[in-house]
Amino acid sequence: MKPKKSYGKELILDLHDCDSRKFNRAVLKDFFRQLCRQIDMKRSKLTWWDDYHVPKAYRQTEPHLKGTSAVQFIMTSNITIHTLDLLSHVYLNIFSCKDFDARKAAEFSRKFFDGRIVGFTTVVRK
Repeated sequence: MKPKKSYGKELILDLHDCDSRKFNRAVLKDFFRQLCRQIDMKRSKLTWWDDYHVPKAYRQTEPHLKGTSAVQFIMTSNITIHTLDLLSHVYLNIFSCKDFDARKAAEFSRKFFDGRIVGFTTVVRK
């Protein structure tokens, strides 16, 4: 039987005990720039979802909802981040049809956010 070709890899990373002062657009934008350099990815459009410019009455206040989400599109797919301010958690997914060093990406992210890795999974897409 012919081996199946890989169509990409996804890193699913959970970080806890992070420095939540870094959970803002300016720092997260810098994170994406540095991460993409670390894993040799070319950045494209960056899209945000957070309470920025949302009236106070409509802002998220529950610990599992309050935070910033962003999608950094890359030429070979995307990088998605969800930060939870009140819990000091970061959830990161990197999917690319171009290979990358998942361990290097995880270690860079851990150091950047001053957190600890509580979940590390890679999935090869076939």
